[in-house]
Amino acid sequence: MRPVTIVGREIPEPLTTAPGDPERGRTLVVDRTRGLCLLCHAGPFPEERFPGNLGPDLSGVGDRLSPGALRLRLVDGRALNPDTIMPSYYRLQETVRIGAAWRDRPVLEAQAIEDIVAFLITLRDTPSERPVP
Repeated sequence: MRPVTIVGREIPEPLTTAPGDPERGRTLVVDRTRGLCLLCHAGPFPEERFPGNLGPDLSGVGDRLSPGALRLRLVDGRALNPDTIMPSYYRLQETVRIGAAWRDRPVLEAQAIEDIVAFLITLRDTPSERPVP
């Protein structure tokens, strides 16, 4: 695992040298066996039934949080809220509520974290600025 540096309320530097892939990130977010995001979060996923409602809706999260803030929440949300029920997806020390299959290894690899960040940042309520032709 690569060490991470928290600056303020973010991990500003990507965990990998390869950029995140939003398409792979979306696949992980809606995958109920790997990313597990939909156990707690709803969002703009009309094809997915029965999303969770314990965590915030992911709709528009790209307007609310920077890539670094999203990265910190995925890596270790306990750095922001020690009482969070969200698992730390890229942390091994002091993990709680982690299934036996994920003990002693991160729940998600560094590239998967970057792929999810790349996807989440695309979830915007406001239209993207487009260059004028």
